[in-house]
Amino acid sequence: MAKAKAGNRVQIHYTGRLEDGTVFDSSVGRDPLSFTLGSGQVIAGFDAAVEGMTVGESRTTVIPPEEGYGQHRDELEIEVPRGNLPEGYTPEVGGSLQMTTSQGQLIPVRITAVGGTSVTLDANHPLAGKVLTFDIELVSIA
Repeated sequence: MAKAKAGNRVQIHYTGRLEDGTVFDSSVGRDPLSFTLGSGQVIAGFDAAVEGMTVGESRTTVIPPEEGYGQHRDELEIEVPRGNLPEGYTPEVGGSLQMTTSQGQLIPVRITAVGGTSVTLDANHPLAGKVLTFDIELVSIA
């Protein structure tokens, strides 16, 4: 039986959970996720978990933040004046916006606090700092 290796195009079904069991993403009921193994299209720990699997094999893997979305970085949380928000926008905790870097790159941010004159924005990935558990089934190798 062929084992998945770097450079293979693979299709997998997966369910991702946080440490408390909360499901944050799943391909169940959708088409399988398709990616090239070892190409950086998915987080490093996910690539490592799929490598060596055979078609039809299932496994559960635990991925620490260093192999996932990294540690939460406090410097990626910034407080901005409410006047800097889009005109007519009512900020709410959990809301999403996009900021533009000095190089013109768009960065998604989440609103984590709303004050009378300012809003706190967080540019960390929502899964940064989290230990992730994935149930993975290899569907195909191309």
